[in-house]
Amino acid sequence: MPAHRSKSEKHDAAKQPRRDPYEVLGVSRNSTDQEIKTAYRKMALKYHPDKNANDPKAADMFKEVTFSYHILSDPDKRRQYDSAGFEAVESDSQELELDLSSLGAVNTMFAALFSKLGVPIKTTVSATVLEEALNGMVTVRPLALGHPTSRRVEKQCAHFYAVTITEEEAHAGFVCRVQSSDKSKFKLLYFDQEENSGLSLALQEDSAKTGKVTSAGMYFLGFPVYRLDQTANSIAAAKDPDTSFFRKLDGFQPCELAELKAGTHVFAVYGDNFFKSASYTIEALCAAPFSQQKESLRNVEAQILTKRAELSKFESEYREVLAQFTEMTNRYAQEMQEIDELLKQRNEIHASYTIAPLKRSTSKSRSKSSSKEATEESQPRERKFTRGRSKKKWYNIHLRVDKRKAC
Repeated sequence: MPAHRSKSEKHDAAKQPRRDPYEVLGVSRNSTDQEIKTAYRKMALKYHPDKNANDPKAADMFKEVTFSYHILSDPDKRRQYDSAGFEAVESDSQELELDLSSLGAVNTMFAALFSKLGVPIKTTVSATVLEEALNGMVTVRPLALGHPTSRRVEKQCAHFYAVTITEEEAHAGFVCRVQSSDKSKFKLLYFDQEENSGLSLALQEDSAKTGKVTSAGMYFLGFPVYRLDQTANSIAAAKDPDTSFFRKLDGFQPCELAELKAGTHVFAVYGDNFFKSASYTIEALCAAPFSQQKESLRNVEAQILTKRAELSKFESEYREVLAQFTEMTNRYAQEMQEIDELLKQRNEIHASYTIAPLKRSTSKSRSKSSSKEATEESQPRERKFTRGRSKKKWYNIHLRVDKRKAC
């Protein structure tokens, strides 16, 4: 068993400076996003816990590789790091992707619980699936254009599909979509074909809830199509609703590929549920019959980009006005308190202009006195009324009425 490190050793290890992300991934500062992604996937596969069980050095290296990739894969964080180093990218808030296949049953249950509570948990494709694909050991089924296929994939496993498109279809645009009617979690994957007939992961899209289903899609339409990563916004929403609003479009980033060439292309559906299999329907389409939707998507995404640029300016204006509003609100409460205090002092001064102290009668004594007065006033009236009933006069002549006989 490895020896336990003391607290001081752990503290010293925590204080060790982080290595340059470019150095960790073995890429230059001028590398493209695709080159960074390719380097990350190769190193992540090399140091993955599935292949390096009980090797703490490989586990540390895997974390470092993943951490470095999260900085360089985000354009904003990469720009901030290039200008000011680790402090500018808030390294403590960086998240890691989890491979569910490498977690034990207890850890998987905890991860599922946190996911149910709304804590965003990013997962990665199992190293076993990636290695089998790289070695050409997976079964690839043909998928015809316009013919949906429905199946069920086991958790942390993948179904591979090959789609062949012509030159005309590639020029018109190509779409691959997957949806699950029972809201299963899955990933839609796209693989590059290697020279040794192996497959290397090039793109992935996580499923998202859209109405009564979960869905994911890849759109190769000849112009940049954007994807929206909601994870960063979910974390911001937990901290501050205002920040969540202004960061809502930060995850709106262009996909790495805008079009596909004629030939055969391989896609896969990966089961990303914690405990159960995922049901899905996959469909590959030529975009030629959807020319109107194609232009609508281009226009809508252009408007979203405009909004994202406007949000930055609007945020500064909003924060300034909000600060003024908060200041005015605080002053309003303070002025109200001071006015009430002055009016109270004024009333006390007015009340001091007197010689005899004011006797205050309680409501109970007031009610008793009023009831007594009412009783005294009512008694004489009752005596007069009874005399009138006992003696009846008519022109001073006393009349006796016999009640026994009717008139």
